Amino acid sequence: MSRSSFCCCRHLIFSFLFLLLSFLTQVRAATEEKKNVYIVYMGAATSSPRGSLWEDHIQLLSSVLERTEAMQERLVYSYRNGFSGFAAHLTEEEAGAMVQKPGVVSVFEDPVLQLHTTRSWDFLQYQTDLKRDSNPSSDSDTLTQGSDTIIGILDTGIWPESESFKDTNMGPVPSRWKGVCMEGRDFSASNCNRKLIGARYYNDTTKSKGEIHEQTPRDTVGHGTHTASTAAGISVPGASYYGLAVGTAKGGSPGSRIAIYRVCSSNGCRGSAILAAFDDAIGDGVDVMSLSLGASAYLRPDFNEDPIAIGAFHAVDKGITVVCSAGNDGPSSSTVVNAAPWILTVGATTIDRDFESDVVLGGNKVVTGEAINFSELQKSPIYPLIYAESAKLNSSSDEDARNCNPDALDGAKIKGEIVLCQHSQRYYSKREKMEEVKSLGGIGLILIDDLERAVAFTYGEFPMTVISSKDADDIFSYINSTGNPVATVQPTVSVTKYKPAPAVAYFSSRGPNQQTENILKPDVVAPGVNILASWIETNSSSGVPAGQKPSQFNLLSGTSMACPHVSGIAATIKSKNPDWSPSAIRSAIMTTAIQVNSEKNPITIDSGSMATPYDYGAGEVSPSGSLEPGLVYETDTNDYLQFLCNYGYSISKIKLIASTLPEGFECPKDSSADLVSNLNYPSIAISGFKGKEGKKVNRTVTNVGTEDESEYVATVNPPPGVDVQVIPEKLRFTKNIKKISYQATFSSSASSPVKGDSFGSITWTNGKYKVKTPLVVSSD
Repeated sequence: MSRSSFCCCRHLIFSFLFLLLSFLTQVRAATEEKKNVYIVYMGAATSSPRGSLWEDHIQLLSSVLERTEAMQERLVYSYRNGFSGFAAHLTEEEAGAMVQKPGVVSVFEDPVLQLHTTRSWDFLQYQTDLKRDSNPSSDSDTLTQGSDTIIGILDTGIWPESESFKDTNMGPVPSRWKGVCMEGRDFSASNCNRKLIGARYYNDTTKSKGEIHEQTPRDTVGHGTHTASTAAGISVPGASYYGLAVGTAKGGSPGSRIAIYRVCSSNGCRGSAILAAFDDAIGDGVDVMSLSLGASAYLRPDFNEDPIAIGAFHAVDKGITVVCSAGNDGPSSSTVVNAAPWILTVGATTIDRDFESDVVLGGNKVVTGEAINFSELQKSPIYPLIYAESAKLNSSSDEDARNCNPDALDGAKIKGEIVLCQHSQRYYSKREKMEEVKSLGGIGLILIDDLERAVAFTYGEFPMTVISSKDADDIFSYINSTGNPVATVQPTVSVTKYKPAPAVAYFSSRGPNQQTENILKPDVVAPGVNILASWIETNSSSGVPAGQKPSQFNLLSGTSMACPHVSGIAATIKSKNPDWSPSAIRSAIMTTAIQVNSEKNPITIDSGSMATPYDYGAGEVSPSGSLEPGLVYETDTNDYLQFLCNYGYSISKIKLIASTLPEGFECPKDSSADLVSNLNYPSIAISGFKGKEGKKVNRTVTNVGTEDESEYVATVNPPPGVDVQVIPEKLRFTKNIKKISYQATFSSSASSPVKGDSFGSITWTNGKYKVKTPLVVSSD
């Protein structure tokens, strides 16, 4: 072979090897890309030492891998406190093999859940049915409320320097606390104190190697700081949002300790991190867990593939009350999430404070608007006013122009004018429409929006407000009656004692509970509209009025804001009743809830229509009433296991989920979804009601009132079309008889049988306490 032929051959060989190596590298890379984080749930943790559980997880993980590799690179989290399992990088094939392994309950891809993004406490106290001491509590008294309880907040972290988290006059940290204060970026152990007693963070498992993780418990979003201060912030006088909503900001349980678990970022909340936080919080020793986050109503996982439902089940099994937001997918029906019966699920309502930004027309006619802006326009109506449709581009549709959609308006026609727009199309947000008008030279914006009218959004210094379609008629009449219409948009003012309040917020997710209609959800509602609470420090000047520093407080709306209100109440109840179970605490909150507004009329939705238990559950929470419930409905882990039987889980799966089972426990042969109604819940929901067949539901109540000797009498407000008989009609409690069962029989009313949904109540009263249970009967 000639030298040139040899060189050519060698070149071909090297080229072939290079191509082969490149191909193998690409194949390997493609294989690596197929790996996602999966959660392997293995039910209750055994009594084995923590180390041995970790070894069990490693052994199980290695059993599905085709080749030996560093397990640490695959393993993300190992759950070993309240439940067993792990999160790991797996291929789809490996995950499929894992689910077949003995001891595995479920395997599912790591989901991304979303955040459900003061005066409210004063309003709640004002609303309560019970008489309160007219003398306000002193600061020292306030700090004793919940001083021995610990609230775990699973959220975006915390801003420890906030005034709400100072530990002045607080006693020593409870000795049972086992948690830590993790150090991280811009966060040291000294940031914790006797108020903020613990802090942990969890990295985003989706980030590629080489990317910088936000390795810190510090809040860079603001959401976690806001919810933590709402639940347990100390009293901070003189709080406001740039002079709006001036007053004392405080949490529901100002003496409680806070432990923060940073499971979310601006990109969402990883299910694997949420489970890790549940696992840590159980081991740390929290009393209440507060989660203002959850799945979308349209991607709702089953209980055994829902990180929140899984973690909450085992937390409740350990005596921890878990409070979750209901979601922000209202007002559509069947949108409530976090609906497992062991979770206390919270919807959102308005309070008696409004943020008015009024429109003044020529002739000084005033149209009431709702928004938060710091307009610097003159208060006299001297600015030209134009309806958006009159400024449309030739290339756009009338509808797009009316809605001020991007690229629909002629800038030459709206420059220097206040623009009146519709918000009937929701392809673009209100803020996007504001930016469009502003970029084209408009000097103000009036938006017509009936749905979101009751929630004040923040627009900084731009003169923008939102009005109802009814009030818009006055503006249209004015525009059509004059050749040169003028107006102005006034800066926002806070209005208190606004009536009627509360009303169910439009965004608050509604029932019926799609996962099991025989459990009513949400359980209760609480203030969640324009709530003032602590905020993070920021260098951004966006939205900051000229000449002012960024506010240490912010106004936010969402069931995220409602959830910590109830978490604070639950912590206060736990402090006063340390032996109470999570179900007793939930019952106390539900049966003392209020169904009337400040005008003593039934609570409405924010459009004015009467609300139902699908909107508000048992009603608006009563902080003082829940401290004296009289009777409580209690459920334990065995009751929830029976629920899972009726829900359709096999006994083999239930045995894996539970830490212990009663001797001989089996799912009854007649287990069915219809029997879910018999769970000893503080509400009664019956679906698929057949009037002729009737329905019998059993309940048991426990006397926790101050009197050992007490007689309660039932008052029934039957759902329309339903006859309800309660047996017995009287419950006589003695020193030795603390628990009594009763049966409620539902049958069709001869005059008008149930069609659709029908609502009523059963109230037990002894003259001092009223214990109210909502009833929902559905023919569907």
